[in-house]
Amino acid sequence: MAERAVPPRVAAAERAASEAGFGKSCTPEVGRLLRLAAAAKPRGVVAESGTGAGVGTAWLHGGLGAGARLVTVERDEDLARGAAAVFADDDRVSVLTGDWRLLERYAPFDVFFCDGGGKRDDPERVVGLLAPGGLLILDDFTPSPHWPPRFEGEVDELRLFYLTHPALDATEVLTTPATSAVVAARRP
Repeated sequence: MAERAVPPRVAAAERAASEAGFGKSCTPEVGRLLRLAAAAKPRGVVAESGTGAGVGTAWLHGGLGAGARLVTVERDEDLARGAAAVFADDDRVSVLTGDWRLLERYAPFDVFFCDGGGKRDDPERVVGLLAPGGLLILDDFTPSPHWPPRFEGEVDELRLFYLTHPALDATEVLTTPATSAVVAARRP
């Protein structure tokens, strides 16, 4: 069986991550989910918290429509600078350096990949940044066969927050046998 192709910009971001010694990049399984979400909003405002070296950003970019914008923020100046270089030729992409709250000036978002700040420290604010119908993607969860979901034997309050939030229609999606993502849409 043939391996699925990785878009050239994703490969460039993966090289930048390797050169920077950054080992927490987006997996291809999550990346394909991000590309699909961005493609579903061809004129949308797409955001990412936690750029890292730009691998997730590159996957989002792969689905970005001609009329869409992508804004991403990274706290680490060196990583942000490296990621910005990967997208220097595309004025639809803005790479910010600083706290995740810098994204607020670009909201509301049609797609928000919350991979860094906000996800844990201010989840209500994260939900508030979504446009009606906006998609929220949160990864790095461990699948749980239980309800409510558990992590390390305890109820996973963070995951439960997103899965049961009254403003969201949400589900958990298995991304690999050992990882999952919460995918949610903001109710109109």
